[in-house]
Amino acid sequence: MTRRSARRRIALSALLLVAILGTFLIRLVDIQVVHADALNAQAEDKRSIPQVILGERGDIFDSTGVLLADSVLRYDITASPKYAVTSTDVPPETAAEQLAPIVGVPAAKLVKVLRDAVAENPDSDYAYLAKKVDAQQFEQVRALGIPWVYYEAHAGRTYPNGAVAGNLLGFVGSQNEAQAGVELADDSCLAGTDGSEVYERSADDVRIPGSTVVTTPAVDGRDLILTIDRDLQWFVQQTLASYAKKFGAKWGTVVVQEVKSGKLLAVADYPSVDPNNVNATVQSPDPALGSRAFTAPFEPGSTFKTLTAASLLDARLVTPATHVLAPYRFTTPDGADVNDSEYHGDMSLTLTGVLKESSNTGLSQLGLRMTPEQRYAYMRAFGLGARTEVDFGAEATGDLNSGPDWDAQSNLATMFGQGLTVTAVQMASIYQTIGNGGVRLPVSLVAGCRLADGTLTDTPATEGTRVISATAARETVDMLENVATKGWLADQVAIPGYRLATKTGTAQQPDGHGGYTKSYLVSLAGIAPADDPQYVVSVSLADPVKMNTSGAAAPIFHDVTTQVLKQFGVVPSGSSSPDLPTNY
Repeated sequence: MTRRSARRRIALSALLLVAILGTFLIRLVDIQVVHADALNAQAEDKRSIPQVILGERGDIFDSTGVLLADSVLRYDITASPKYAVTSTDVPPETAAEQLAPIVGVPAAKLVKVLRDAVAENPDSDYAYLAKKVDAQQFEQVRALGIPWVYYEAHAGRTYPNGAVAGNLLGFVGSQNEAQAGVELADDSCLAGTDGSEVYERSADDVRIPGSTVVTTPAVDGRDLILTIDRDLQWFVQQTLASYAKKFGAKWGTVVVQEVKSGKLLAVADYPSVDPNNVNATVQSPDPALGSRAFTAPFEPGSTFKTLTAASLLDARLVTPATHVLAPYRFTTPDGADVNDSEYHGDMSLTLTGVLKESSNTGLSQLGLRMTPEQRYAYMRAFGLGARTEVDFGAEATGDLNSGPDWDAQSNLATMFGQGLTVTAVQMASIYQTIGNGGVRLPVSLVAGCRLADGTLTDTPATEGTRVISATAARETVDMLENVATKGWLADQVAIPGYRLATKTGTAQQPDGHGGYTKSYLVSLAGIAPADDPQYVVSVSLADPVKMNTSGAAAPIFHDVTTQVLKQFGVVPSGSSSPDLPTNY
């Protein structure tokens, strides 16, 4: 080989080396400079794992600070099937034997889940082993240290008092979304806002310590404070359920309201829902997922006569001693025809006696002294025909039957609580108004939404509206006292040491086709103590087949009112009920 040929070969080799190095250099610049951002982003996507930070739902408390609903974490236990079936450290069979007693899933089923996933897809990296285990179970699973087992946290809801106030609280769904009750109505207060974070993981899918970065902070919900008293609510629910079952009632409600504030202290429904076990209620023959006291209007019957009497007194068209001759049947020239519940001869009654005897014919004659327009105006002033201020989920307005343009028959029927509908809460509000000297106060169930610093927002309105005069209200209470002391249920409702004002009711229930069924709604509403009205108790039972009269409501009213007076330390009455004439 000549020296020139050797130099040429060396030069070519050098050029080739430079070309190769140049290619690598260009590629290096392309990777590290030109496309650096894009490649870094791709790498980041592969190793950065986003994760939701749960915004906790606010708690619900009663008026005394007792916890009624709170948030908890539930966990889904997951696994990587492809790592599980190839694991030599913790084989799936060994892990399944450890997991089974904790999560309550048979070991064989856990193994099958893993192996079936890999059989379907050899690269399977995700499978559920158990869903919604509690915190204690989760800690036990995590303590096992199985490398291919993971978890996902979910917000959950629990109700420490079970079915107590379940009709009012409502419940949340599987994704913690509000479904009913104040959970739904006040979701804007309770709902939290989820945040987000990212963390980096290594090639073997292990989270790299210190790599977590919060991108959006979570915001927890606020607490909701109710006006109800948990202990009283429990007692009222138990009492209602016991007597409803005893008398074979289809359903029932009891409302306890504070006269001087309008606050609902207890609202019980039978049957009711346990928000911890909604499925059991859903599967029952007649599911009761809400509160009939708000959502199920009914024809109230004679407890409504109190409103008609109070309206007549306020309009100065009658006095408690006004006379009326009450026959068994009363007809009008325009074709209206009403009768009393039991046959009797003509009765010479005062207005007080009309309430004591619960005479439809007597009240109809006196009620005709007022125009339909006047009576309708009083009904609306008492809050009927509209939702209460609570604005409970699916709350009904009741139906005043196209008033004041009633036909002749409806004009009379609506005087004594037939041919129109009200809710149980509306009925309690009527008696609250009369007990409060004629001033109706807004009905409240929620005291407010409590911020983290303890401040209450969204508090209910408190300004009252005068519906009837203080004189008319006091005269109405005096007449109802005579019903309590002289009526046919006097012995059953009496509470030694306390003056009571009560009115009974027995109403036929409509069949939905313009007529009436053979079933009745029986009721009893009252004010205690009558000399210093502080509480309203209103009871309704639908079709109590074993005692189809208001006598079935009497023991509920008695027991609940006794408990209310005792629990809140009401001083016994220091005087006797007025003795008003009932006949002339």
